[in-house]
Amino acid sequence: MTTDLTANPQPEYLYELWDVNWDDGPLGNWKILRHEITRKTARRIYFTLDNGRTGYLDRKKIESEGEIYHGRTCRHLHLTPPGIPRPPKPPSLTELRKAMADAHPDRGGSSEAFIAARARYERARRAAGAES
Repeated sequence: MTTDLTANPQPEYLYELWDVNWDDGPLGNWKILRHEITRKTARRIYFTLDNGRTGYLDRKKIESEGEIYHGRTCRHLHLTPPGIPRPPKPPSLTELRKAMADAHPDRGGSSEAFIAARARYERARRAAGAES
């Protein structure tokens, strides 16, 4: 069973959640990319990437799970547009102060851990002071 999608006026897509700043680390600048599905068979879904390359994936697996990791292109592809992840909530000053106290050498922490925790606390305190 082969479905030729060229006769279908409404194109179908696979979706990919892509971090625009991928080379700088995950900064949360998300974009949803669409990859057009060009053909479906009983076993595979064929698609075109934005750079013109083509690929295929296991139709049963993506239809049962909703997403699949495409190893050849190192991409997670979805049948429906994925949600944009929210950035994690920054810790409060109270949480940072507790972490600093827990890292203190008198309480079993190391000097390095305490210095790092204090630096995080001081940065957050300065930032909170600048906002008010």
